[in-house]
Amino acid sequence: MENPARIYELLLDYARSDTEITELNIGLVWTICKTPQQIGLAMSPGIPTRTLSWPGTLAGKTLAELAEWITDWEPYKATVAMAAINCSLNRYELPSGITLLPTADNANLAVFDHFLPRLQGKKVVVIGRYPGIERYADQVNLSIIERQPAASDYPDPACEFLLPNADWVFLTASSITNKTFPRLAELAGRATTVLMGPTVPWLPELHEFGIDYLAGVEVVDPLKLSQTAAEGGGVRIFDAAVRYRIVDLTPSNSMMWLKSQIAKDYTERQQLNQAMDQWYGAGNKGRFPEFNRLNQVTAKLSRMDSSYKRLWDVELPGRAV
Repeated sequence: MENPARIYELLLDYARSDTEITELNIGLVWTICKTPQQIGLAMSPGIPTRTLSWPGTLAGKTLAELAEWITDWEPYKATVAMAAINCSLNRYELPSGITLLPTADNANLAVFDHFLPRLQGKKVVVIGRYPGIERYADQVNLSIIERQPAASDYPDPACEFLLPNADWVFLTASSITNKTFPRLAELAGRATTVLMGPTVPWLPELHEFGIDYLAGVEVVDPLKLSQTAAEGGGVRIFDAAVRYRIVDLTPSNSMMWLKSQIAKDYTERQQLNQAMDQWYGAGNKGRFPEFNRLNQVTAKLSRMDSSYKRLWDVELPGRAV
């Protein structure tokens, strides 16, 4: 992969929000970030600690401030950042896709049930152990890679051997938080790859990393989600608070999704340019107060245009833009 840091630059592009956080809750399994209008979540590190330096100081900070922690190697800071980024992303309308209606006994496994007919006779590698996933071991050629392996799980280093030969890879989105995503996505380059879990950021540009499907969540009941996570809930969030949505990142689908994002940011840039003209037209001197935001939106548009061009070249090779 040419630039392993590209995924983090991309996330920060979408998280430049001055919206203030009203609540940040690090639950046993899920970390929740809330603003008056949005909620975002990420999987908690699962590593006990009593020495965090910032508890009691996060509410009132902006989403952009906490999003900057995504490049930090300290797991709790990176998790807080991921939750803030997903909170920021949830201000956008979710992409079109397939909503998976939960069943009584395996709502957290709905993604695997959805793809199961296509997995028959295939080498399937799952990054991260999902509770109950062993039920598929007799139906598919299943290998599970887990940072804290149990039973027949493979440890992290097995990814170098298993992923290049896999037909399907189900990659937990918490790999973005713990910085293993760039390498895992690269190793899974020849497989059909599904980026999945409640930590999934809804971004059309994830096609650039060889991701074929996003299997993230849509929040059904924000209050129930917040309460369940705060009370130590894991798979229980799938009972009534969230449900899976699958988005197919074909070039044509990604182009439509990306085009709608470009239109939103283009409108914002136009508004900022008009505001700047009015500000200087009123006789003000010095730097336009929203100058940094204008620069951020302009840079983001440039990167989105490049991503769109790459999709165009795949979808319509040989045609002029």
